[in-house]
Amino acid sequence: MDDVIKLDAANYKDLLKHYIDTQDEKSLYGVEQVSKSFIKNHILPEEIVNLHIQALAELYPEMSEKFQHSMDFLLEAMISYGLAHQEFQMLREKQYEIKSEISVAASMQNTLLGTTKPEIEGLDIGVISVPAHQMNGDYHHFVKGKDGSLGIAIADVIGKGIPAALCMSMIKYAMDSYPEDSMEPKSILKNLNRVVERNVDASMFITMLYAQYLPCEHKLHYASAGHEPGFYYDAEKGTFTEIETKGLVLGVSSDAEYEQYELKVNKGDMVILLTDGVTECRDGDRFIESEEILEVIKSYEDLPAQEMVNKVYKHFERLQDFELRDDFTLLILRREV
Repeated sequence: MDDVIKLDAANYKDLLKHYIDTQDEKSLYGVEQVSKSFIKNHILPEEIVNLHIQALAELYPEMSEKFQHSMDFLLEAMISYGLAHQEFQMLREKQYEIKSEISVAASMQNTLLGTTKPEIEGLDIGVISVPAHQMNGDYHHFVKGKDGSLGIAIADVIGKGIPAALCMSMIKYAMDSYPEDSMEPKSILKNLNRVVERNVDASMFITMLYAQYLPCEHKLHYASAGHEPGFYYDAEKGTFTEIETKGLVLGVSSDAEYEQYELKVNKGDMVILLTDGVTECRDGDRFIESEEILEVIKSYEDLPAQEMVNKVYKHFERLQDFELRDDFTLLILRREV
């Protein structure tokens, strides 16, 4: 190895002298070959500068003292550069590892939290959930009961990233473990609250709204754990009303009780459920008012529910210059018959 380096050093000195004497660009082609050998043998930039200084000293021993000092200064600069560059490369590699891990976690999250939009006779359902980043801190889930009822969960973790994804996975599988006869919204939230309070870090809270739609009665039973209020659209009057919701966020108190509400859904009426990523959309530095969101939803009321939520999302995506500041989840239920 040392013989190879000595040969490269000799070649470098010859090429340097030839270039200084002739300014012939062919010397530069030779430098390219020597550089490849330097890379292959892991020669550092400061070592190349030092080799250059030694070559100049041998070729031109009479060179001025100031020029020698300038080359010494360059050597010190390259040593500092080499250390900084090495640190930068280590940070880049670490960043790449983290991005790879997050990508794998996001893929696992899609698999673990995936839910299928059910087909319920007489009910048109539209849902869209888009993460602001790779990991989604929002969560929605459908549970179709044997009696034809439909359970709907929509939640938001106060806290993002991989911990939020793991927390949501725990919530989903806790819900799946409950027997069907205990799927009342208030019971679901009470049970989930105990799970979160016992198993989730005290700095992380979860807001959730759980609803159960009964097609045979055209009624929606629901309860909320500090979640963003939804809206009810009265098709006959053409008006929106905020859905009444009260309840402590999950994980705060182990003995929290949740009040259950009932809503009669008439033909053509809609129930809009969402997360704060929708209500906190911005137009520049200005937060969008709820009335503006409802106006956009109403402007698409003639479309199927899935097209509605897609159009509403596209509208606010454009408004925010295609850069979401928070996870965006919007769910619309409309009674058709």
